[in-house]
Amino acid sequence: MDSIEIVLTMLLLVLASGYLVRVLPFALPLPLVQIALGAGVAAFSSRGVQLDPDLFFVLFLPPLLFLDGWRIPKDGLLHDARPILQLAFGLVIFTVLGVGLFMHWLIPALPLSVAFALAAIVSPTDPLAVAAISARVPIPRRMLHILEGESLLNDASGLVCFRFAVAATLTGQFSLLSASLSFVWLAFGGVAIGTAVSWGISRSHRLITRRFGQDAGLPVLGSLLTPFGAYLAAEHLGASGILAAVAAGVMMSYAELSGVAPANTRLQRAAVWDSVQFALNGTAFVVLGEQLPGILHRASEGAATGGQFGMDTLLLFALALNLVLAALRLVWTLGSLHVDAWLLRRRGQTQQRPSWRLVLAMSLTGVRGAITLAGVLTLPLLLADGRPFPYRDLVIFLAMSVIVFSLLAASFGLPRLLVGLQVPPEPHARRQEDLARRLAAKAALTAIEEVRREHDGAVADAQIEAAAATRVIAIYQRRLDGDDTEVDAQRLRQADQAERRLRLAALRGERAELFALARAGRLADDVTRKLVREIDYVESRYL
Repeated sequence: MDSIEIVLTMLLLVLASGYLVRVLPFALPLPLVQIALGAGVAAFSSRGVQLDPDLFFVLFLPPLLFLDGWRIPKDGLLHDARPILQLAFGLVIFTVLGVGLFMHWLIPALPLSVAFALAAIVSPTDPLAVAAISARVPIPRRMLHILEGESLLNDASGLVCFRFAVAATLTGQFSLLSASLSFVWLAFGGVAIGTAVSWGISRSHRLITRRFGQDAGLPVLGSLLTPFGAYLAAEHLGASGILAAVAAGVMMSYAELSGVAPANTRLQRAAVWDSVQFALNGTAFVVLGEQLPGILHRASEGAATGGQFGMDTLLLFALALNLVLAALRLVWTLGSLHVDAWLLRRRGQTQQRPSWRLVLAMSLTGVRGAITLAGVLTLPLLLADGRPFPYRDLVIFLAMSVIVFSLLAASFGLPRLLVGLQVPPEPHARRQEDLARRLAAKAALTAIEEVRREHDGAVADAQIEAAAATRVIAIYQRRLDGDDTEVDAQRLRQADQAERRLRLAALRGERAELFALARAGRLADDVTRKLVREIDYVESRYL
């Protein structure tokens, strides 16, 4: 019963954080509010949360990684493949080596393998934490795509490096050849297994529903179970469950492009996953806040090794680690820009140098979050010989300090760097959207004519059919009336926005009237729910 109460309390705090962040008179990112609520629980409660690291890892990481792979824009990932790969793999290796060697130098008693484990687990970035911060100051679209792609891939690369470092600490030995061969199987095996599991679930669901029909809740439940199935299958076969979860999400996004799922299924699935994402991330940050005082206390006592660190020393360690992380990210960003510029010059091309504010912003967007927290809490308690894992509490404290410090730095630094920044327009994306709208409108007109031919003579009143067709055709014909010039496209977008405002106002007026009729007892509840649900579906297209 205690476990159920703890889970419900955590979810209640996550819910409270969503309201509190809107009530506060000053702007704070949601993760910081959740950490503060967790710390408040720890301060006023004597009953702490006893975490099972492996269970925490399995429950939190697969769905979050799966969702990253599912929702990341694939076109942006391919278009900016080079900077994404530089950050996701090059920067991770650079961070692991640089931070690992620095922390071993700073704390000589800290084993090198443990220092590398710390460096590996603080290397993955969290796009959701950045999104929570950037809600107040929009991040340039291309920069956001690069950050999303980086976080998708560096989750996997950082956690795989972390796994190797922990294994080296447990066994006391490390073979580069063996690690390289293991990495090949971990990577390719994980990707293959995750892709196969996701494809198999989607294909099976499609074959069954094609013959027997479907319930809207079944594909939603299937999508929720897919990341856990991919992760556990890969781990059972000795491959990377982390990469399997990511690959399953990517495969799910391609399966979704088939357009087989009904509209109401897609709406329900998106709503469920939004809730799951909010709950898991929020719970992770609340747990971070609840665990932080205890971790700080145990780290200061040096319980794992018998060493003594004062509070001031711990804070200096944390500050040094965060400064080195920021410096390494800045150095890597500047170096990558110079290398890219040199390659372009060799090809006879030129590249516009980004603003120094954008370069600094790229350094501040290295925000750590739920992935770092979930990973570091899986550190084993004991070595193979039964001795305590060296400096476990210190490593967890330092990783948590990176999460908090990076959130604070981005919260107060990004708005000041990006506000008022003149970002070059992205005409390609706008032209792509305009072209898609025109082609979709032509397809809609063709479909209307086909339906009219199929129902020709089958409708009792042909005038009603013709009038309805004229109204629907007019909606799409307006998209095709303008030329392909940017001026006409801009006027068309303005007209669409005006129509959106009017349609939303009309739909809300309809819904308010239905509720008023129901309150007055003039409309049955079931009829009210049906009509309101129809209005909600129509309104969702405009939001």
